[in-house]
Amino acid sequence: MKSHESADTLGSAYLGIAGIISKMATMRFTILRQSVAAAALILGVGTAWAEPKHGIAMYGDPALPPDFVSLPYAKADAPTGGKIVTAETGSFDSLNPHIRKGSVPWQLRFLAYESLMGRSWDEPFSLYGLLAESIEVGPNREWAEFTLRDEARFSDGSPVTVEDVMWSYETLGTVGHPRYHGVWGKVASMEQTGPNKIKFTFNVEDRELALVIGMRPILKKAQWDGKDITESGLDNIPISTAPYVIEDFEAGRYVSLKRDPDYWGKDLPFRKGTNVLDEVRMEFYTDGTAAFEAFKAGVVNSSREFSAEKWDSQYDFPAIQNGDVVKSIIENKRPSGITGFVMNTRRDAFKDWRVRDAMMHAFNFEFINEAMTGSKQPRITSYYSNSVLGMSDGPAEGRVRDFLEPFAADLLPGALDGYSLPVSDGSERNRANIAKAMDIMAEAGWTIQDGVMKNAAGQPFTFDVLLAQGSAENEAIIDLFTQALTRMGITATVTTVDSAQYKERTNAYDFDMTYYRRGLSLSPGNEQMLYWGSAGVTDPGSRNWMGMNSPAAEAMIDKLVNSESHDDFLAAARALDRVLTTGRYVIPIYQWNISRVAHAKELKYPDVIPMYGDWIGWQPDVWYWEEE
Repeated sequence: MKSHESADTLGSAYLGIAGIISKMATMRFTILRQSVAAAALILGVGTAWAEPKHGIAMYGDPALPPDFVSLPYAKADAPTGGKIVTAETGSFDSLNPHIRKGSVPWQLRFLAYESLMGRSWDEPFSLYGLLAESIEVGPNREWAEFTLRDEARFSDGSPVTVEDVMWSYETLGTVGHPRYHGVWGKVASMEQTGPNKIKFTFNVEDRELALVIGMRPILKKAQWDGKDITESGLDNIPISTAPYVIEDFEAGRYVSLKRDPDYWGKDLPFRKGTNVLDEVRMEFYTDGTAAFEAFKAGVVNSSREFSAEKWDSQYDFPAIQNGDVVKSIIENKRPSGITGFVMNTRRDAFKDWRVRDAMMHAFNFEFINEAMTGSKQPRITSYYSNSVLGMSDGPAEGRVRDFLEPFAADLLPGALDGYSLPVSDGSERNRANIAKAMDIMAEAGWTIQDGVMKNAAGQPFTFDVLLAQGSAENEAIIDLFTQALTRMGITATVTTVDSAQYKERTNAYDFDMTYYRRGLSLSPGNEQMLYWGSAGVTDPGSRNWMGMNSPAAEAMIDKLVNSESHDDFLAAARALDRVLTTGRYVIPIYQWNISRVAHAKELKYPDVIPMYGDWIGWQPDVWYWEEE
């Protein structure tokens, strides 16, 4: 811990350096603007091939025309009023989701901020104008230019300027959360090209960048003059342009967002029928049991249930019986993503893929699934299962094989020839798979010595499972897993920490094994490098918790973002799925191919469900309150 004096000195130094950088950046952008203007005058050609568009799609044209009325899954005439209250487990000590420091309610990143473009969840990957009224791109998407709306305003009534946009991009791209750094590193220049125009030119071939660059949150530059944004927590509520503003909070207890009646964009087609609830409130509880009791008592009025067994057996309390609370099933067409227990390959215990393979065999999914869900939920079979992007059974064929063959020497068994997860007989003993796991461990140099799994040097095989407080379901699953490991002579300990410590330790990859969940979309792209890229092996704060370093995976990601045909895109996704799944990094559990949401009868959603189903940007965005 540094002293306050030292911290203040460092902060002052940082601000001084930041000021110099800001002045240099301003000079650089000024020079760029002048150069571009001069070139246009001399050549007299400008950008004749470009044309402003209301939206952009990864492939082809966006589904909605320029004169669309509303998003297809929004109720354009939805009434305003009412509130939604959800229960969250854990705590928070910051309201700034754009920096690495602190634990933040995850919803704030999506509810309390806006970007130049907004995403439709009824298309694989299409964006429509939000803060920007239009987008123009180069012939190969080597640059993207946005025109800001004249009417765009921050919640304090001040206009959104090009200066605010440029400051937001450079600040978040350099000292913000690591998720913003990757894209910023691919920006060769950022320049103001008109009173309301900003242009980004890219330094790599990457067709997705024209879309991704339009999805960064925009903050108010003046709010942070003389302040260090990287140290903000509960003392500064970032000013933004969103329909909701943070009205009230109590550290670790609740956050209340209120609908801004003066929200600048309420009449935009993209916003018609969205964000109409007067209040969005998050209540925080120590664990899932307390959160569920709050829902039953009516303190919380919407609950998303992940356990099929609990949904069938425990959602019969009086409020449901008398109709005050209703149960809704929401279907989707998105990939399963990966949910399970990740093994950290930075640690000696899990460097060897054979050890990870043995853990997959020892994990008795069929028995655990019966105990936890009554076998009502199917298992995740690959990272993109439940979608057209998922790997097929059997050997890789066609373009998928063509993409993977150059990396054949480095791929793990199954990537080319076919792979499927171990399946047990459903009994508690899991004899066949335990025996297989023992054989695999022996191949990796671990054998039973005096009843304990040891290596040739006599060192026992042990590891620790890190879990966050309040995760009773995960603790129950791990308890069943560790019982099986005991029969193999392996001791696995479990360490439970509060949410702040959990975030700190996972950001620093300070764990052997932990619970892991990554949602994946129907249009994977640049974010995949943050998930699986080699930079995350050492750089803190990435989502590459497993520490994988795979040239094959990175090559497939490159093909994803640069495919000019949909067939090549599909092949790249399926090839990446093979690399990830056969890496044996995560022991997958069950998938949620439907969502189960119980809610107050007055809380309603439109009849049209988007392709992504119950996804970020659906609840509470298109939900509304309507009395019977």
